[in-house]
Amino acid sequence: MTPLDVARIRAVTSSAVSPDGARVAYTLAVPRRPFAEEDGPAWQELHVLGPDGCSRPFVTGAVNVSDVKWLPDGCRLSFRQKRAGDKETALYVIAADGGEARRVLTHSTGVGGYAWSPDGERVAFLARPQEPKSVTEAREKGFKAQVFEEDWRAVKVWLARPDFTSDAWTDRPISKPQPLNLPGSAHAVEWSPDGRQLAVALAPTPGVDDELMRQRIHVVEVESEKVSGRIETPGKVGVFRWSPDSQHIALIGTTEVHDPREGRLLVVGREGGVPRELVVDYAGHFTLLEWVDERSLLVLGQTGVTSELLRVTITGESTPVVAPGAMVLDSFSLAAARGRVAMVGETPAHPPELFELSLDEAAARRITTSNPWLAEVALASQEVVRHHARDGLELEGILIRPLHPEAGRRYPLLLVVHGGPEAHEANGWKTTYSRLGQLAAARGFAVFYPNYRGSTGRGVTFSKLGQADYAGAEFDDLVDAVEHLVETGLVDRARVGVTGGSYGGYATAWCATALSEHFAAGVMFVGISDQISKFGTTDIPNEMYLVHARKYPWEDWDWFLGRSPIRHAEKGRTPLLILHGKEDTRVHPSQSLELYRYLKTLGQVPVRLVWYPGEGHGNRNAASRLDYTLRTLRWFEHYLQGPRGTPPPYALDYSPYRPPAAAAEAE
Repeated sequence: MTPLDVARIRAVTSSAVSPDGARVAYTLAVPRRPFAEEDGPAWQELHVLGPDGCSRPFVTGAVNVSDVKWLPDGCRLSFRQKRAGDKETALYVIAADGGEARRVLTHSTGVGGYAWSPDGERVAFLARPQEPKSVTEAREKGFKAQVFEEDWRAVKVWLARPDFTSDAWTDRPISKPQPLNLPGSAHAVEWSPDGRQLAVALAPTPGVDDELMRQRIHVVEVESEKVSGRIETPGKVGVFRWSPDSQHIALIGTTEVHDPREGRLLVVGREGGVPRELVVDYAGHFTLLEWVDERSLLVLGQTGVTSELLRVTITGESTPVVAPGAMVLDSFSLAAARGRVAMVGETPAHPPELFELSLDEAAARRITTSNPWLAEVALASQEVVRHHARDGLELEGILIRPLHPEAGRRYPLLLVVHGGPEAHEANGWKTTYSRLGQLAAARGFAVFYPNYRGSTGRGVTFSKLGQADYAGAEFDDLVDAVEHLVETGLVDRARVGVTGGSYGGYATAWCATALSEHFAAGVMFVGISDQISKFGTTDIPNEMYLVHARKYPWEDWDWFLGRSPIRHAEKGRTPLLILHGKEDTRVHPSQSLELYRYLKTLGQVPVRLVWYPGEGHGNRNAASRLDYTLRTLRWFEHYLQGPRGTPPPYALDYSPYRPPAAAAEAE
């Protein structure tokens, strides 16, 4: 595996089975080629698997297709896209057997998430109202002042009749979309199968914090636009679906406000109220659901380092459909009438691909091979490792061994720490631009992805173990994982590196300061260095309080400071590369600047800070992703395999990654 291999990996990102089960639409992420294409995020193409079993490209090339859905008749397919000539994202429809897509709906601020009415004649969609003309005119004259968190425009639910039969020879008027007068800002909408009601997820404001912690599902009467019910869930809410008879709503949510992640399976009547949990004490987290019939659901559960599909009745009985195994499922779609399931799944040998199965057979069949060149790439072995923390808690993680290991030899280790912390590592494909996996293994590193306490996938209780203990036992688990790998004889204790993004970046900063004696190099990405200023600059202060710290800074200033890497900067002896998107609103870029300035001023250890203009909480564009990979790999090779000492030059040599024509032009 090479850096260029990592940069060109394609992946299936979603699937949608037609109502009659005859076709499967899916989206494919195709990275842009650095230096050869205009920089930007990966293209999103639309492909369709036909009744003959052949997959055909429908909308491909320099395109960004999203939110693919079949119309109720199964003869047409809809998606959102911004094409040449579109001022904003519009809704398009294409025939099931292909042809040219037709734009059927536009809106002045763009078409957001949407849902078709059961007859396919109307669509409910999300969009902000247009800015008042007076405000637009004032801005054009230089009046650009922004009133922070007060000048938001709430997202509304709009009803429209899409224009399926536009004809330039007629003057048939097109009815304008009409907004529903609902409280708050909308985040998702689902139309009931009987066409009478909408289920709408509403939060008090458009703010991210309210979206995470105060979103509630409301039942809205379509004709009267009145709210007839509200589902009383505390905390976070995930996907929700109407039952086929429109009598129930099933959802992924929480049963108390301190649940770190939505992951419980709930059901409630159409009138709303307090939902009932179907699978109590599930040893994992549910992530997706679809109704099979009026009495049962198909549910995706992430459990441990793998996943499973369960059929669960509304009385709580569950039957496995796809048991935990070699494949990790990321998502699925269902044609309930035909019992056909399309799934996006990955394994240690390949990134996410399209699979399918029948509920009658439950034997998955792989459909796509998006990276055929991977068959020629030597991949290192990958395995699940279980060990115990110092307090006896059993932990697990994913280990990629060095490619072509030699018996008796100890290797440098990269500890890759996931963010969240309400997330987890699964035993699937582990190599991306920021998580070097097979790339590092090919260069002689062992790579370990730990599921420290507070991770998801092992039930709600386990996911709460890190609460009210920033950087405490949760990060001691990281050291214990390293110690275990050293004891096995695989890892050289003196050559251990640590990296991660977001909360994983916080872990990296902590390991490079408070726990510096254990780590010989670190790469911190969009991470936290000061828990006090983090609270004052983030867009999720209530989420931080409710599911992480469980107290506010003013309740215990010393505790927040003591759990901040800057407080331990004097202990830092770990060479640290810090990388951050300049437009990050989740973890403000000042978090990286603070730690850099402390370590740089102390002058005890090499430190470098790299900004990525135009990037937020994670890099999206091809150039900045490749740059990140190259810098991270070089830093670890320098300090864990190479000369150490003075950092490598700050400039990168991009010439090996330029196409011949671009290289000649650069010279």
